[in-house]
Amino acid sequence: MITIEVPKTWQDLQKETARILEECGFTVEIEKKIQTVRGEVEIDVYAEEEVKGRKYTILVECKHWKSRVPQSVIHGFRTVVSDIGANVGYIVSLTGFQSGSFSASEMTNIELTDWNEFQDAFEESWYDEYLSPEIAKQLDPLMTYVEPLFPRWFGDLPEGEQDRYLALKNQYEIFGWMIMGFTPYVKMLKESERPTLPIIERVAEQRAVLDAIPREILEASSYREFYECCLAHGLPAIQAFRELKQRNNV
Repeated sequence: MITIEVPKTWQDLQKETARILEECGFTVEIEKKIQTVRGEVEIDVYAEEEVKGRKYTILVECKHWKSRVPQSVIHGFRTVVSDIGANVGYIVSLTGFQSGSFSASEMTNIELTDWNEFQDAFEESWYDEYLSPEIAKQLDPLMTYVEPLFPRWFGDLPEGEQDRYLALKNQYEIFGWMIMGFTPYVKMLKESERPTLPIIERVAEQRAVLDAIPREILEASSYREFYECCLAHGLPAIQAFRELKQRNNV
């Protein structure tokens, strides 16, 4: 799951849907007005990407209703998707769909999803295009500081500061190696599956890991919240290493 947060309003649903698609690499517009042969229509979320010169377009209707979406909405949206020539149209409903809605979408390029199902449809792309590169971008310095080989400037530190460096390295080393598994570097070295969450399910018996990594990181069940917890833990560590370097002019 990308996030456990459920949009509270229809504006939030639009914004969060657009955010996911944008982070997947799409160019996104919210409430885009498009002129069709039947008149002007407004699309809740319009997303477009170009792959090897070919344009791929997604339209999304966001329904933050108290009642289930009826099949008349599907018929209308199907017409819009066809008129615009979009590749696929998603209707995202937080309360579900009336039974006739699913028959109305069969054999069409219309997908009916709830919020979690929409996330599932884009989770792999979002992970590869956004989360994994962002983890590498933000936390790469920490992974460098805790790698087995000491940096060249380590020998220039006074003895007490060497102890401080070693203490920091010992404190964050396990976290650094764990987070490495979420970066693109791993796929460069070998074909590997996307790490699943929560991590606690895989390390429940590993006392060293449980002691070294905050519980909120180990127990996070969605990738966005996991990422935010990792930044909250890792960025201060990077700053601590940098301050050690700066005060010793190395």
